[in-house]
Amino acid sequence: MRGLVIAAPRSGAGKTTVTLGLLAALAARGVAVRAAKIGPDYIDTAFHAAATGRPGLNLDSWAMPAALRDALLAEAATGAELLLAEGAMGLFDGIPAPEGQRGSAADLCARHGLPVLLVLDVGGQAQTAAAVLRGFATHDPAVRIAGVVLNRVGSPRHRRLVEEAMAPLGIPVLGAIPKEAPPALPERHLGLVQAEEHPALAAALAALATMAETHLDLDGILAAAAPLRLHPHGPPVALRPPGQRIALARDAAFSFVYGHVLAGWRAAGAEILPFSPLADEAPPGDCDACWLPGGYPELHAGRLAAAGRFRAGLARFAATRPVHGECGGYMVLGAGLSDAAGQDHAMAGLLSHGTSFAKRRLHLGYRRARLLADGPLGAAGQHLRGHEFHYATEANPGTDAAFATLADGEGRDLGPAGGRRGLVSGSFFHMIAAEAP
Repeated sequence: MRGLVIAAPRSGAGKTTVTLGLLAALAARGVAVRAAKIGPDYIDTAFHAAATGRPGLNLDSWAMPAALRDALLAEAATGAELLLAEGAMGLFDGIPAPEGQRGSAADLCARHGLPVLLVLDVGGQAQTAAAVLRGFATHDPAVRIAGVVLNRVGSPRHRRLVEEAMAPLGIPVLGAIPKEAPPALPERHLGLVQAEEHPALAAALAALATMAETHLDLDGILAAAAPLRLHPHGPPVALRPPGQRIALARDAAFSFVYGHVLAGWRAAGAEILPFSPLADEAPPGDCDACWLPGGYPELHAGRLAAAGRFRAGLARFAATRPVHGECGGYMVLGAGLSDAAGQDHAMAGLLSHGTSFAKRRLHLGYRRARLLADGPLGAAGQHLRGHEFHYATEANPGTDAAFATLADGEGRDLGPAGGRRGLVSGSFFHMIAAEAP
């Protein structure tokens, strides 16, 4: 399999637009293309999957052991001829950490020999864009810029000025997107509106494919991809399954669960049975663990509060079997949730904390968790890596014992977090992988 990383100097430069346009256009041409998102992200991978017809994939050099990343890439190479990996933020952005473990797109480029298609927003500049490209081309010898796409081009003259300035660098310009060309995708507070909620996803992807066919050099981009450098690896299991049969909440309120986690559970022999709290469904009674992922419970708090069968069934389940909630799932396990308007809604009450979306504050970043008791995520003392990304706040911390102690990606202590009571546990922490022993 050949691969290419799509990166940019910063967020908002057009990476997702270019990535989705390329994926949709190449898939329409019959290319067996697989997509990955570099870094923690649930939403973009769902759009990748919709554009390619293949499962989305996350790769993270800080949160995932190298062996897990290698295994996921090797698995992705089976049955696909091209991998397009979309970076997060800027190409070299990450955290202060040892080389190759910073969480940056550049880490993946260096380890796996992936060249970069650099998306440059040239709005408000002309020849200066060549200086930006020169800096990226020379910043890290292990990272090769194979081509550049100019985004938000104002006119044919604007494009000519930029391309003439870039010509001495010898890096091909493989596309130029006019500032009025890309169709907009709807957004909300955690990013794009989820793919499954998009009002006209097929039409949006078709429009992005047309944009790519019209304004990008698809043949040149295919030629810029390089063979993927793979490494020896073990099985792609990020975390041992919490049970043999796992009840998984899955609907518009509970959708943030990493595909590699579920695939690893299945590879380890577990069976996953989805159910919908929004449809007032209880977790299946023949399961031996229940997992409530993150998502958007704050947008559906009234329906969840009125879902009597779900809440009663969850309470019965938790009396004899473990239940764990991540972020949005943790919010629902608590006593109550205040929505954006400040209206209070009763939640499951299996933990004593209360959360609020009316009092918003962004919590964002890598987290290293140390479990404080045996539970569905592992034994006491085990370390997990993941992240937080939410605006909700803990309006009432409750009286439960803490679930874990947290540190940020640089090792700074953040103290105890989450709650556990009986067989119920949860926190705002999203698990990506267990640390390698």
